[in-house]
Amino acid sequence: MLTHPAPTAHIRHRPGGVIVGVGARAGAAAGEVLALVRAVLAEAGSCPGDVVALATVDAKGREPGIVAAAGALGVPLVTYGAGLLATVPVPRPSERVRAAAGTPSVAEAAALAGGGELLVPKRVSVGAGGAPGRVTCAVARAG
Repeated sequence: MLTHPAPTAHIRHRPGGVIVGVGARAGAAAGEVLALVRAVLAEAGSCPGDVVALATVDAKGREPGIVAAAGALGVPLVTYGAGLLATVPVPRPSERVRAAAGTPSVAEAAALAGGGELLVPKRVSVGAGGAPGRVTCAVARAG
């Protein structure tokens, strides 16, 4: 499991709390974001009530599907600059993501940027016909 020691003041930590890192293509629907968040939380042995924040890269901080998902979960949406996320060690860096977002990871790095331990690495939503969807999520125990 990966850990990152840089806690942020934007996230209220509590025992058992988790941070869900989210990446998404433009226009991803809130339903797709929430479905994947719920799936990765179940995989982590957590529930929506354990989430202390959704986290993403600054460039996605106004993406309607991500903003709506944070609102539906009743948690803050925390954003980080691509430069900061690029410094967070992750198990699945992607050159495609680096080219698009300026960091080799959005979901995993955003989950870990607040400090903590990676519980579920990046997962991708399922799109039409079983093709990869438009959303990625990862879950970390809040540091």
